[in-house]
Amino acid sequence: MRITGEAKNETRQRILEAAITLFAADGWHNTTTRGIAVAAKIATGTLFNYFPTKEAIAATLVADALQRANEEFRAGGRDSGSLEGDLFTLVWSGLSNLREFRKFIAPACETIFSPLARPSTVSPGDAIRVDHLELVDETITFHGLPGTRSALAIQIYWTLYLGVFAFWAADESPGQEDTLALLHQSIKLFVESLTEV
Repeated sequence: MRITGEAKNETRQRILEAAITLFAADGWHNTTTRGIAVAAKIATGTLFNYFPTKEAIAATLVADALQRANEEFRAGGRDSGSLEGDLFTLVWSGLSNLREFRKFIAPACETIFSPLARPSTVSPGDAIRVDHLELVDETITFHGLPGTRSALAIQIYWTLYLGVFAFWAADESPGQEDTLALLHQSIKLFVESLTEV
């Protein structure tokens, strides 16, 4: 029996929704692919046809949320008048779109964005990184800094971004004001580095 594209999308969505529920209720470490499959009412083998690991499921959740944020940003986010302001808006809108995942996002992203992982075209973390850095580059170019960024400048940005991301995942300050301050300083440092690197 042939499965339609619509049925595949529905199954994929059930897997993602089951994963969100289990990650939030049981935590990252206590959630298994078998548990996700049971909650999605599919066989474990079927789950693996869609996602090879729970990290791939989490990466899809992160990628989808960041994609929504990127679309919002492209539709009207570049209006602060400054590169710092626009990069701040880009990062903060991404974090805001991930807010519902804060309870489990940190341990998931330790694997997804591991600095020790080798770059790979099939790595879900690398795909997220590439998409984000392309939008950062578009924003920099939009503000009149043409040309290709150096590998050092890109690494500086990504390191700062991951630092803000990790801090945000655990920030308990009111309104996450500590993350906002760290983000502001990180973006300022990165923009200053563009003329020095």
